[in-house]
Amino acid sequence: MRARLARTIEKKPRIVIVGAGIAGLSAAQQLCGAGRDKFEVVVVEAGCRTGGRVFTSEFAGHRLEMGATWVQGIVGSPVYALAREAGALRQEAADLPYERMDGFPDSVLTVAEGGDLVDADTVAKPIEELYRGMMEAARAGEAVGGGGVEEYLRRGLRAYQAARPGGSKEQEEIEEALIGMHINRERTDTSADDLGDLDLVAEGEYRDFPGDHVTIPGGYTRVVEHLVAALPPGTVRLGLRLRRLDWGETAVRLHFADEATTTLTADHVILTVSLGVLKASICKDVSATATGAIAFDPPLPQFKRDAVARLGFGVVDKLFIELEAVETPEPDGGDEQLARAASPAFPFLHMAFVGDVAKIPWWMRGTESVCPVHAASTVALVWFAGREAAHLESLPDDEVIRAVHSTLESFLPAPPRRCGGAGAGATPRWRVKRIKRSGWATDPLFLGSYSYVAVGSSGEDLDRMAEPLPRGQEAGRTPLRVLFAGEATHRTHYSTTHAAYLSGVREADQLLQHYR
Repeated sequence: MRARLARTIEKKPRIVIVGAGIAGLSAAQQLCGAGRDKFEVVVVEAGCRTGGRVFTSEFAGHRLEMGATWVQGIVGSPVYALAREAGALRQEAADLPYERMDGFPDSVLTVAEGGDLVDADTVAKPIEELYRGMMEAARAGEAVGGGGVEEYLRRGLRAYQAARPGGSKEQEEIEEALIGMHINRERTDTSADDLGDLDLVAEGEYRDFPGDHVTIPGGYTRVVEHLVAALPPGTVRLGLRLRRLDWGETAVRLHFADEATTTLTADHVILTVSLGVLKASICKDVSATATGAIAFDPPLPQFKRDAVARLGFGVVDKLFIELEAVETPEPDGGDEQLARAASPAFPFLHMAFVGDVAKIPWWMRGTESVCPVHAASTVALVWFAGREAAHLESLPDDEVIRAVHSTLESFLPAPPRRCGGAGAGATPRWRVKRIKRSGWATDPLFLGSYSYVAVGSSGEDLDRMAEPLPRGQEAGRTPLRVLFAGEATHRTHYSTTHAAYLSGVREADQLLQHYR
């Protein structure tokens, strides 16, 4: 009887998961699914919402994603399966038009500064095929040479131009601008500020799931809500920002930055904060309380600090623009006010920055395109990465709107002209009514968007990110204290939501195995 009573009152291991993004929630779901009587699971979230870098919003009558947007491959993707379980993939789940609801557009207008259309068949399409072919080769591990991706792409362009018969200086300038345009696209895909810093060899390890890339009609947040709903009530606690983690003793202590100076103890901690937060945490010159960084006691071991420092973590921001088509009145002395045009469609506009038009600010020149969020929409999207994205976050709305106007006036004059051909017909002017943008670089809970493998790093650093503390043989018989999850801890799927999900399940399974 006494032994039975002792087993009854035996304390359940407490597992505190830091961060209620996809990684933290998937870990919690896996642990809670093992049985409520097995663990005490607590998820602490610094912000006022769950989801982390998943954040569905609304703007101008559209459902938009401020963070994660695409499900990268649907065959075998756990995120796609979760969206299906949540009922978020059904078209009727979208009571609003949603971002990229028609997938990728078939018709793209490639324009050089000044409004000259770039011939699709002889110039734009061959350069796009060159870019796509080279990146496919890189991700298949077939790229020749090492170093950064940008030099790899520019080497390819030089070889293409050398092998192509003829070709004027003007054409070569256009081709240089087009490869620069695709480099800007790759920067937003990877979050690298400079593609010269994106490791070419590591691209051969990155993997998407097979099948289409899709968006979620009901919004990415529906996936988050589905994960939260599977947890016992009260599992997630909002508004607790981790300030210090004492992990040197078996009972790990978590200190939070709030008025009540909350402290929790745990047998195990699963840390799912962003790589940006970890980078801030190892910086000696940064105040933890000011930046959202975490103080570790004892400090993170050198192998972990080195991996954090070497890996890349960039910023990618989205600028949504509500546009209104207007037309200039005839010069007959009549009303000089701009009048609305008759419901034209804003084009999917690829921008080749050939010259150096002074009225277009430098940060606008770091983008690839301005595109409607779906066919015939008057809401357009512009992607920014790196220094341009960080600068965008610092600007007032009116300055951003002026920059967009000057860019559209340069690339969409009326009527546009085709290089060496006839005019393509009148194009309406476009006026920006309002904007909405993300701000991941300045958000202290993230300090950026997602990770990449930088030159000087490797996939092994992603593995080191996933190693628990104490490390390997150092742990001896000591139970695991701090485990790491998040997109930057997955060697082949880093930078994606499915990497976050899989990493959370991985760490939960490691604890389940520990207790078996």
